Amino acid sequence: MPSTFVSNTTCMTELHKLRIDKWLWAARFFKTRSLASDAVNGGKVHLNGDRVKAAKNVTIGDVLRIRRGEEVWTITVLSLFEKRRQASIAQTMYEELPESLQLREEVMAERKALSSSRIVSHRPSKRERRHIIKFKNIHQGE
Repeated sequence: MPSTFVSNTTCMTELHKLRIDKWLWAARFFKTRSLASDAVNGGKVHLNGDRVKAAKNVTIGDVLRIRRGEEVWTITVLSLFEKRRQASIAQTMYEELPESLQLREEVMAERKALSSSRIVSHRPSKRERRHIIKFKNIHQGE
């Protein structure tokens, strides 16, 4: 009986802290826990301004800087859940800082502007290919 009590109290104390890779997975920043662990160990996640390992514990009030591709989030941890929940619930686990949100929106706007100015090349159709061949033949004979 005492051993059960000890394990229950251990579970109760662990709700105040949670491994950073597990929290990132539960908050839906990464699809799998191993991807979250790789990101933390690769230096893509900073806890309170410091680079950490995946086993580092997160507590409520900690500030995380998460880089995923070109996107960078700076967030404050509001709650801890051990299990992955719905996306709407996961978004309540953190609060993004206003500067981070503004910066991400600016980067997204720049990417959108660059992608709209690209010339989309495609494989020529049969008709276009005939025109290209005809054009080449005309200019090769000169």
